[in-house]
Amino acid sequence: MLKKKNSKKLLRNLISRLVQGFHFYISIICGNFFSSIILLFLLFSFKTVAQDNSDCFGCHDDESLTGTRNGRTISVFVGEKKFTQFIHGQVPCIGCHVDLKDAEFPHEDDLKPATCNGCHQTEQEQHAKSLHGKALARGDNLAPTCKTCHGSHEILPADNPKSSVYPMKIPFLCGRCHQEGTKVQKQRTIHQDHIIENFSESIHGEGLLKKGLVVAPNCASCHTPHSILPHTDPASSIARKNIASTCTKCHVMIEEVHRKIIKGELWEKKSHILPACIDCHQPHKIRKVFYELGMANKDCMTCHQAESIKSSKDGHSLYVVINEYELSIHNKTACSQCHAEVNASSVRPCETIKQKVDCTSCHAEVGDEYKQSTHGMLAAKKDPNAPTCSECHGTHGTLGKKDPASPIFATNIPKLCASCHREGEQAAVRYKGQEHQIIESYTESIHGKGLMKSGLTVTATCTACHTAHRELPHTNEKSSVNAKNVAATCGTCHHGIQEKFEKSIHSSKISDSQNLPSCNDCHSAHKIKRADSEGFKLHIMDQCGRCHVEIAKTYFDTYHGKVSQLGYTKTAKCYDCHGAHDILSPSDPKSHLSRKNVLKTCQKCHEGATRKFAGYFTHATHHDPQKYPILFWTFWGMTGLLVGTFFIAGVHTLLWLPRSLKWRRELAKRIKDKENLVNKTDLSESKKENGKNA
Repeated sequence: MLKKKNSKKLLRNLISRLVQGFHFYISIICGNFFSSIILLFLLFSFKTVAQDNSDCFGCHDDESLTGTRNGRTISVFVGEKKFTQFIHGQVPCIGCHVDLKDAEFPHEDDLKPATCNGCHQTEQEQHAKSLHGKALARGDNLAPTCKTCHGSHEILPADNPKSSVYPMKIPFLCGRCHQEGTKVQKQRTIHQDHIIENFSESIHGEGLLKKGLVVAPNCASCHTPHSILPHTDPASSIARKNIASTCTKCHVMIEEVHRKIIKGELWEKKSHILPACIDCHQPHKIRKVFYELGMANKDCMTCHQAESIKSSKDGHSLYVVINEYELSIHNKTACSQCHAEVNASSVRPCETIKQKVDCTSCHAEVGDEYKQSTHGMLAAKKDPNAPTCSECHGTHGTLGKKDPASPIFATNIPKLCASCHREGEQAAVRYKGQEHQIIESYTESIHGKGLMKSGLTVTATCTACHTAHRELPHTNEKSSVNAKNVAATCGTCHHGIQEKFEKSIHSSKISDSQNLPSCNDCHSAHKIKRADSEGFKLHIMDQCGRCHVEIAKTYFDTYHGKVSQLGYTKTAKCYDCHGAHDILSPSDPKSHLSRKNVLKTCQKCHEGATRKFAGYFTHATHHDPQKYPILFWTFWGMTGLLVGTFFIAGVHTLLWLPRSLKWRRELAKRIKDKENLVNKTDLSESKKENGKNA
């Protein structure tokens, strides 16, 4: 049962009892037949009132309202004001929740899912026959329902930019299931891979996502919204025989265009079988058509499989290891698709090649990022040290980033970047910044040890922070390591930290200060240590002191600070009291040092601490008579007393010194005179004794 009962429902039960009593009274007077008719009339009128939307919102407009579904407690809150603003705002609740038509209120928890076919019968029939609908019918827990795509109570029309099925949002909607790494992609058979990534780089994706052309095709344009079927199904919109009609919904008169410029025989993979659009325009990768003109890979390999083949211009090897190519990620890409300037009609087809391979013909989005990067800008200037695609990814043996043998596999990236950025290498020599020993520092950092020693491929690598293709100096506002963007960059791995930091006093969203710290100011860029290591705990006090100079001085005057200076790490440091990423002003109720929370903060170390204990001045200084007058005058009073005592004692000593010296001289003289007298007495007695003996 719902946990909240509305007084209106109790009133309804009361009215029901009154109706029953009225029925008994009428049956006595008019008989059962007439009384039943009157009762039905009354009940019909009562149910019409009772099942009005306002009756439902009487309970469901409460944010605290919960119910149970399949043994789980869930929120059943539906905001009335918000609901009326959506497309179903005027639809009665029982229009969708049909099992409530004759239900008593408050109703049972476990209701049947709302049905959409009362109004959307055609769409429901299409969905039932689709790949999604069939999966749902057999109980597949990953199968999408109407609610999965459209939502439940907050449904907006498809032309509303905030709608989940607005054209520009559809790729992201489909990506919830069809993107790499999702449960559907991992647990179900999907014949295409990297669908969303490829679409975003295609000419369709560029038009939709980059240029905002809502007329550009999205997933639903080709696959249909509700009749989604596999390409092997003859009824599918992407079945081979239906592809042309699907494409010509946008590309009209395409046959006339192609007939004029393309010789059809060249494209027939089998005799007299016309090619479909996707034979030339790859699905999801639609960018540029590669006209092979009959050039097969074996024609190229006739020459290029010889190890001795070299360029006539500069003598570099043109040998292609066929095994590497066959194992590469491009093994389904023909030679002429990359080396697009080949001419099959020439005696030596490749002699017409004037330009280097242009990877952006397929990887347009990546190419745009590269052009904006430091590497790309150097390449545009013909800088000999500028890295190109092939220097990082290879040429004919290019492997995917998930292949451990690939140079761009996570554990290999530091080595790849080190080939230029290690001390003594070309990039390190040209570098004018303050970060040195970058690769060496990274290797010994918490990230480097996690990657290189523990094999944690989810650990941050060079590209995780600097990006793979748009590396920019930290001074560039578009750089992923610019001070304004560092928190977001680190937040891609350290979930929840960015949110805390952006609400803290160090965030530019909260503070107007110019020199605000970012992650690397405290943790460093490449020498990042574990936050619980002794080195970090002792070093962080100096980091805080770079900005909070005076506060740091007062800290080191305290017991905590003095013990910490001796290298003891268990005493309270800055972050133990103020927090780490969630530092707030003490006046903020959520601050660790607010009046509400300060006692709990102290009790983390001092378990028996009381409110009075937490009231001491943590950063009190005797240098500030305005802020701490008692401490100031006490310090100087005690200092004056001590100095005065030593002064008086010193003066007394100085004044006493001449007399003391005089006394010492007189005493020495007396002692000497006494000794002389004794000596004389002894001498006279000795003479007398000698006289007697004589």
